[in-house]
Amino acid sequence: MTKNALDILGWCEWATFPEIGNERVNMKIDTGAKTSCLHAFRIKPFIKNEQDWIKVWIHPEQDSNREVIHEFAVFDRRHVKDSGGHITNRYVIKTPIIIGEQQFDIELTLTQRDNMQFRMLLGRRALAGRYLVDSSATYLLGA
Repeated sequence: MTKNALDILGWCEWATFPEIGNERVNMKIDTGAKTSCLHAFRIKPFIKNEQDWIKVWIHPEQDSNREVIHEFAVFDRRHVKDSGGHITNRYVIKTPIIIGEQQFDIELTLTQRDNMQFRMLLGRRALAGRYLVDSSATYLLGA
């Protein structure tokens, strides 16, 4: 544990993405996942300045068809095992995120989460050294 007290999260919280129009996303805290993931229902790769980029279509709100389109430099590609044991090769982006009072860069894999309750999972890499989780509580950092 660090010298400073860690913020406590409930099992679900809100996140804001400053570089994606300050979009707010409802997320589930998932201590079983190493990397965080964000819902993207369409991904189109392209080359920009001789680097790999992707154009991403996101539905930031559950039960809404409102689309947000954003372009990201590809940070990495990773094989990820989902909760059903299926392995997929996912794009990884790096972008700033705000959770409560903390802002930091986060690595996010992108995957289709239309059938899931939450548009984002916050994994262990993002939690480490920043947060503790109270699994009996929700939205401890506010709505």
